[in-house]
Amino acid sequence: MDTVGLADFLRRRRETLQPGDVGLIDGPRRRTRGLRREEVAGLAGMSTDYYTRLEQQRGPQPSQQMAAALARALRLSLDERDHLFSLIGHNVPARFLRSEHVSPALMRVLDRLDDTPALVLSDLADALVQNPLAVALLGDQTRHTGLARSAYYRWFTDPAERTHYPEEDHPRQSRIQAAALRAALTADRRHPRAAQIVAELCERSPEFVRVWERHEVAKRFEDHKTLIHSELGRIDVDCQVMFADNRAQTLLIMTTRPGTESHGKLQLLSVIGHQQFTH
Repeated sequence: MDTVGLADFLRRRRETLQPGDVGLIDGPRRRTRGLRREEVAGLAGMSTDYYTRLEQQRGPQPSQQMAAALARALRLSLDERDHLFSLIGHNVPARFLRSEHVSPALMRVLDRLDDTPALVLSDLADALVQNPLAVALLGDQTRHTGLARSAYYRWFTDPAERTHYPEEDHPRQSRIQAAALRAALTADRRHPRAAQIVAELCERSPEFVRVWERHEVAKRFEDHKTLIHSELGRIDVDCQVMFADNRAQTLLIMTTRPGTESHGKLQLLSVIGHQQFTH
């Protein structure tokens, strides 16, 4: 790891960003040029002490996952992300269809969405980043590991995944999930993970096998869906999507129609956030 080069690169990239660039409020008496260290650390999901040690040339080597988180936090371009990985001492991620690096253009839009749930998904339905309201509505979708990072995989293996949808919608959702997984498999057969998900689901889920045999293929996002919140109940949302240039990542935005009961529930959710409901 090039500790000197990494420290300088992190500091200079941090100093080029303003709070508004990453969805933060620029409060009074800001003496630091650019973002503060604790702000970058928070955006990357690491401790302030750990990030500070990196800038002071005395931190341990970040993992590849942490390097990707730093790249997202600092809104790096692909070229800058590759340079960051090289400084840290990791192989530069291949620039084929799938990537953990979220498009800066999608991140800029996401940063400005503070009153409606939004998240960035890979073509395998990995949640790469969520805004706070999406976490409040759906839970932390980025916490999963292994094959379970894919919502397609979880749909057929984890009963908790289905609690977000009304039971009467489950058969249709199963077809949607399988069709989208086939589209992802078709898009890049060089990458083994999609094939691994399919093989594992064929072993574990008879329902998946039945749906998979329909041979449906479509990367689709519903215009309208009903979600179930554990405390607020049914919430009807309209869905809008934005694709990255290579269509490997999607920004999914969920809105509610003003004046409806669902709109009121979403407003309540935006106020209380992660706080526990009182009964």
